[in-house]
This record gives sequence, C-alpha cells and structure tokens, in this order.
Amino acid sequence: MTTLTIGFILIALLIALVLLGLQIAYALFAVGFLGIWIIRGNIELAFRMIELTAYSGIEDYLFATIPLFVLMGLLVSVSNVGRDTFEVAEELLRRVLCGLGVATVAANTVFAAVTGVSIASAAVFTRVAVPEMKRHGYRPAFAAGTVAGSSVLGMMIPPSLLLIIYGVLAEVSIGGMFIAGLIPGVLLAVGFVVMLMTVSVVWPGFVYVDPAAATAKRLDRTAPRMPVRTMLSKLLPIAVLVLLVLGGLYSGYFTPTEAGGIGAFGALLIALARRSLDRHKMWSVMKQTGAISVAILILLVAASYYSRMLSIAGLPNAIAELVQAGGFSPMGFLLFYTVVILAMGMILDSTSILLIMVPIAAPIAQGLGIDLTQFGIITVLAVEIGLLTPPFGISVFTVHNTLNDPRVSVEQIFAATMPFIGIMLAVLVLVALVPAVSTLLQ
Repeated sequence: MTTLTIGFILIALLIALVLLGLQIAYALFAVGFLGIWIIRGNIELAFRMIELTAYSGIEDYLFATIPLFVLMGLLVSVSNVGRDTFEVAEELLRRVLCGLGVATVAANTVFAAVTGVSIASAAVFTRVAVPEMKRHGYRPAFAAGTVAGSSVLGMMIPPSLLLIIYGVLAEVSIGGMFIAGLIPGVLLAVGFVVMLMTVSVVWPGFVYVDPAAATAKRLDRTAPRMPVRTMLSKLLPIAVLVLLVLGGLYSGYFTPTEAGGIGAFGALLIALARRSLDRHKMWSVMKQTGAISVAILILLVAASYYSRMLSIAGLPNAIAELVQAGGFSPMGFLLFYTVVILAMGMILDSTSILLIMVPIAAPIAQGLGIDLTQFGIITVLAVEIGLLTPPFGISVFTVHNTLNDPRVSVEQIFAATMPFIGIMLAVLVLVALVPAVSTLLQ
C-alpha cells in the first residue's frame, strides 16, 4: 500500500470519526498519530511529534488574538450593546419596507464588528429582535430565519474567529484576512437588505401574518419617537469600540493582537460604565473566555499535528499533481473545492471543516496561482453557508433553542433562511470571479 493511499484512508477515517461523534481535536490527534506511526513505522516519532507540535504550535504572540477577541465579544454581549443597537436601528428603519428585518441585518452588521462569532449574534438577536418583529406582525418563522440568516455576518465581518483560524492554518496574515473580509461582509449585508425588501414586496405573505395591517402599522406616524440624544447615547459605546479596533487595525497603528487587547479593554470599560458587570458576571465571562479559547487553541495544535502527518505522507503535493494532471484550471479547482465544502457543511461544523480541508487545499490553491487571501474568503463564505443548511445548521438550531417557541419548527426556520443562502452563494461566486473584491484593500 502506497503512502498516498494510506493518506487518503486516514482522511476518510478522520471524517468517519467526526461523524460518529468523536470530538474533532481527539480525531485529529488520533489520525495524525496513527498516520505518522504507520508511515514512518516508529511510534516514538509519533509521540515526539506531539511534544514538538504542542510546544511550537501556539507559542507565537499572534495567538493571543483568540482569547482577546473572545473576551471582547463576551463583554459586549453582557453590556447589552446588541439590544441597544437593534433599538436604534428599529427606530431609524421602522418605516422602511421590511423595516425590522432590515434593522436586524443592520444591528447584526454592527454587532459582528465587535464579536466575531455568529452564534453570539444569533443568541442575542433571537431574544431582542424576534419578539419585536412578532409584535409588529411579522411571521415568527420569518423573524427567526432573519436572525439566523444575518447572524453569519459575524464570521465574515472582522474580527472573525474563522478568519483567524484560517489565517493560522494557511499561514497568511490575520490582519490581511480581516481587511479582506470587509468588502465581502458589506456586500453580504447590502444583499440581505435588498433581498428582504424585495421579498416583502413580491411575497408579503411570507413575511407578514397580515400584510395590510403590517403596512398600516409601518406607515403609522403617531407612534412615539426615540429622542436623538437617547439614540446617540445608545450608539456611542459600540461606535467608539468599532472605530478604535477596526480603525487602528486598518490604519496599521495596531497589530491584530494589539487591536484585540484594546478592544477587550474598551469593552470592559463599557460594561463597567453601564454597571452591567458584577462580580458573578465577570467570573462567568472569564470562565467562558478561558473555555472557548482553550478549546480553539487545542484544535489548532491538533490541526498542526494533522498537517505534519499530511506533509509526511506527501498528500498535498500528490493531490496537487492529480489536480494538474486532471487538467483542472484554477477556476475549476475552486468550483470543485467549493462544492466539497458546501457538502461537508451539511454534516460538519465550521471549525471542523477548516481544520480538515485547509491544510490539504491551501497548498494546492497556492500552487495553482490562487491568492490565499481570496481563497480564505471563499472558504469562509462556503463554510458560513453550512451554518444555515440542514441537517447541522448550528445557527438555525441556536435560534430555535433560544426562541423556545413550539409554534416555530426547525424546518420553518431552515425554509426562511433559504433567501439568505441565495445571497451568500451570489457573493461567493462574485469573490471567485472577481478577486479584487477580497484583495482591493490589501
């Protein structure tokens, strides 16, 4: 049996272990260990490689971005900034077509700029936006689908944990990935808004329980207005935080790690100023930060070990030769790769897909002349779609569990997210066809 055959068998084994329920970190370690042992015939080398990988895998200063941005996102969530952002967006966009849907997208866009995690956005806005949308005559399933669909912005608009993980796995600049995600993130947000307004005109029964009553309520000018001073006071904290973190990052004044530290400190000041952070909540935030960060860092160590096994097996080079021998053009490879990612998104979570595929695919893409920054944006966009597709669809299940409304089934929420998936596919195709969409700001 050739080394290449062993490598393919090990990849199949890895996917099987994950599907059977083994945690991805354990699966990566097990397959990596087994692969090195079989290929080199030396179990001591397999143990030695674990030691070297654990030491060198996350020693870089850059990895501090992960706990810092996680801490910032959790502090922002505790301080109710998401609720305030939605209330202001609701006030400003109430009379726009599908105004509360647009407000949800707008609030998610701003919230994404300081959290980096789609699940956090889904949980926050399910509690905040869905009750308001239901009160204004929107269908509960549509409201839940809007929250789930727009929550994926948290994985594209920087700072994003998926962009950080991709940057580490592909060995490209995390700051560069953040900058590259800005235009596609904005395009997604604009596309969602246009889609919501179009659907509300073309298919009002999909959006509203009673379209005529909802329109009358939208045009009602007797409703009390929020004072401008109140709106400014609600928006000021998050506006300052976004300006501080992203402004410093894009101007080159901060490194990604420094931006994470500044953002976490700013989020702490906001939480303290709002008196939303007592001793118990602070302890909870610190515990969650540690748990999430350690889990991600262990995954990265496991992925590094798995990557070393792939290199020993010569798998990336062998697959690259097969791709070239098969006459794949760069665009053909991107199409094939995207289809594989979309298929995996139906059965695996986002991080697992990145950890399995990027170490294999990134060297091949680079060999074909594909810019790794563009490739990363395509990868994250395709992985994001998996957050909304059945049967896994973690964003949909997060919204469903948080909503806890027996009248709204998971199937109804999945159906309501289909238009969002259409917009995401359109942006993905645009990024693939026009590399400048992701590289223009570099």
